Amino acid sequence: MKLLSWNIQWGRGMDGQVNLPRILRTIRTLGDFDVICLQEVAVNFPSLPGSRGEDQVAELSAGLPGYVPIYGVATDVPDGRGGRSQFGNAIFTRLPVGQVWRHLLPWPAEPDTPSMQRVLLEAVVTSEIGSLRVMTTHLEYYSQRQREAQIDAIRQLHVEACAQSLRLPLVEEIGGSFEVFPRPARGVLCGDMNFPAAAPEHARILAPFGDGTLDYRDAWSVLHPGEPHPATVGIHPVDFVKQPECFDFVFLTAGLTSRLKALGVDAETEASDHQPVWVECG
Repeated sequence: MKLLSWNIQWGRGMDGQVNLPRILRTIRTLGDFDVICLQEVAVNFPSLPGSRGEDQVAELSAGLPGYVPIYGVATDVPDGRGGRSQFGNAIFTRLPVGQVWRHLLPWPAEPDTPSMQRVLLEAVVTSEIGSLRVMTTHLEYYSQRQREAQIDAIRQLHVEACAQSLRLPLVEEIGGSFEVFPRPARGVLCGDMNFPAAAPEHARILAPFGDGTLDYRDAWSVLHPGEPHPATVGIHPVDFVKQPECFDFVFLTAGLTSRLKALGVDAETEASDHQPVWVECG
């Protein structure tokens, strides 16, 4: 299974132009992916710099035939013209998809700090390495307090998923909306975490659970123990980091680390202010 994670900044490249065909060309150049996780995907949001208010889920779906699109809306606000502007994360996969969850993450009030609603998008997929949960998110940039609250919520959701993975079906299923679908303990968590690898938030995600819940492992550190993470922001000049840093991670549960074969970062593309990250498991 090959998975790509990329904050596409609503398709806005380093030239300031929103160009979704360029995003799609970059993805195709990087490889043949079973799962594509994208952050900062917008629908009808013309107030974003460079945007014409595109339905980016529809445009990306049209350029990814054979993939199931799953959209997780974080921000959903009026557009001032009687419609809605939406902003969030998306998963595109050509693997069979089971149940999908869209978890709004905590948004502690900090009146003097810019922030927005954040979401964790979760989908169960069936791959050649078995059934697993694919999760993608985009944590708050401006507030460490909010990031920590969001990380704690993601960890609690993982505890719940691991507990639910042990659930046995009822002798007589109720059916309908009560039908039980698998929610496996194994999972991949990826996205723009908005902290560097040396930050305390990184250790917070990886902290042992100690109750039988599968711990998260950093894919890069599994493959390259002791080596610095490759930069995913600041390779090309941006105003939100002083030096190149790794903000974009792939975390796997302990049950998947033995399957991990490779991790790559495309340092060349200027199609976004972040670099794409991909992993291969086999």
